Amino acid sequence: MPTQWESFPVRLAGGLVSNLSRLQQGLDQPGSARVLINFEPSIKGGYRRISGFTKFDETMVQPYGSVVVQASGQTGSVLNVADVHETPVIADTFTIAGVAGTYTVTSVTFDSVNKTAVLSITPALDSSPADKAAVTFTFGQSLIEGVHYSSFASKVYTMRGGTLWSSSGSGWTKLSTPDYGTPLVSGAGQAGATLVMDGIASDAYVPQQGDTFSVAGIEQVYTVLADTTATTGAATLSISPSLASSPADNAVITFLSSTHTGGTSVRFTDFNFDGTFKTVLVDNFNKPAVISGVDYKTLQGSQDVVGAEYVASFKDHLFFAKGNTVVITAPFDETSFSVALGAASYRLPNECTGLKAFRDQLINFTETNITRISGSSSADWRLDPITTGIGCVQGDTIQEVGGDILFLAPDGIRFLGATDRIGDFSLALASRQIQEEFQNYVSPGSKYCSLLVREKNQYRLMKYVSTTNKQNTIGYIGTQFLDQNAQSLAWSSTKGIKAYRASSAYSNDTEVSVFTNDGEYVYRLESGSDFDGLAITSAYSTPFMAVNDPSVRKTAYKVKTYFDPEGVVTGTLNLRYDFNVPSKIQPKSSAVSGGGSFTFYGGAIYGASTYGGVPDTVFETQVVGSFFTASLQYVFEGGAPFTLDTIILEYSTEDKK
Repeated sequence: MPTQWESFPVRLAGGLVSNLSRLQQGLDQPGSARVLINFEPSIKGGYRRISGFTKFDETMVQPYGSVVVQASGQTGSVLNVADVHETPVIADTFTIAGVAGTYTVTSVTFDSVNKTAVLSITPALDSSPADKAAVTFTFGQSLIEGVHYSSFASKVYTMRGGTLWSSSGSGWTKLSTPDYGTPLVSGAGQAGATLVMDGIASDAYVPQQGDTFSVAGIEQVYTVLADTTATTGAATLSISPSLASSPADNAVITFLSSTHTGGTSVRFTDFNFDGTFKTVLVDNFNKPAVISGVDYKTLQGSQDVVGAEYVASFKDHLFFAKGNTVVITAPFDETSFSVALGAASYRLPNECTGLKAFRDQLINFTETNITRISGSSSADWRLDPITTGIGCVQGDTIQEVGGDILFLAPDGIRFLGATDRIGDFSLALASRQIQEEFQNYVSPGSKYCSLLVREKNQYRLMKYVSTTNKQNTIGYIGTQFLDQNAQSLAWSSTKGIKAYRASSAYSNDTEVSVFTNDGEYVYRLESGSDFDGLAITSAYSTPFMAVNDPSVRKTAYKVKTYFDPEGVVTGTLNLRYDFNVPSKIQPKSSAVSGGGSFTFYGGAIYGASTYGGVPDTVFETQVVGSFFTASLQYVFEGGAPFTLDTIILEYSTEDKK
């Protein structure tokens, strides 16, 4: 009697699972995954190989500020530079406007107070550069401390080397240039380490320590050594170095940069109090700053917010968190900290690790508890506890997903959501099905960041460890299939995305997701088919499936893998039988390929693309071997994204065990 073949269809869904025993997972969730690397559970069904990332701007972000030559007449192998906000590093390279050649730093003496540096370089200067000639680094080793995509400005803001920059994708523009009005030298014949000036537009917004400036008609760049006070627009600056020569009366003073040196994690928040969209930033060291278009101002009204780590906009106020203190601005005025005008402050039980506006309340996170602020003004602010047993590890992991909040707790991803009881919250563990993964993932000293891919209902958690290379860096994707349900997230892992800071937002119906790593560029996620030129390795392994009955031996004949291609797909398929025990002889790997010759609309190249082609959508693989349980293991190298949809294993039933 001929052998009767049977079919075992597996619909791929459920994502990565590590909290079940091997046999239970294979029996109850055959379409879930033991391994799911660089795939995403898709809201359209199946597992999709993730898209890649490309440079948001092909121009690198300058690493140390808008560096310039300090004084003319320099020759040889030493170069003095100014407007330097972090120390350059040996092996950095740069060019100089008006001077031929590229130069490499061999040693550095950096003056952080005066914002100057003495660089030993090779080769020697080809010619003598002009005073204030631009120094453009072609390689620099400072970290990009913050990134933010502003939906209303359709720009990326980023902080590197203590300097704030913006880009729409075609070159970076410095933003951290203060505007004090029309400052002029007040009186001729001045010399030494002070400078009297007038023309300041507001006595409430004046030059600050660390500001750099130049004076028309004299050489060199100067640094303000102390915060200034002004009276009717006039002030005396303490400066370094001493004036190179005596400036003329009414000579124009041009301020070049404010400093954000010393910050390590820059965070941004958009707000709109008066019909004008603005962005506020904090950097955990310096004064906060506000961006409006190309206008930039530091907030000088309160020492209590200097060094703030977190900021949120709530009920037409800004909330600044520093340590366990939260300072609230006056309503509708981000520059006012006057209690008489409605400003206030409060203390949290422990150091703040994040702020998040959520419906009609502001959620305050610490590592050990969560509280909430309700009300709308200083007349009725109220601080109430949510929980005293759970907290947030790092605020950059907090995101609102599907109407509720996800955040990284010490035991995994927690879900903060409202319940049917008024004023009550759920704190379910959203990462329960991959708890084993998170036990090793959460570690002291690691930096985490997150973003949303809203059109895919995705929460992406990424990690930064300076000593781990990007090829080995692990992250996680959570796709939510049902709003306000912590258990409806399906998880997968990423490998090869090392992210220090991240941000995402919609702009003109287009979602933009950006991140930085320890390199020189800002990258755009969900862009391209590789990791900025590096092929994406992806892998999926089914559970060890019992195929109806684990006590009955089966013989495998064929595997059909249904997929939706976005280009040519190539990889390998391995079958592993009976929990891969060493005594079991395992089949050899089989090559799988498909996708066919076709072109998607919008991607055709005349004379090179194939028209009218129909993509292949099934891998048919002949297999051998007998088993009681079987796992199918796929590995794909490079290529375009595609979706694994369904697997059909064709087999025959033999005898019982």
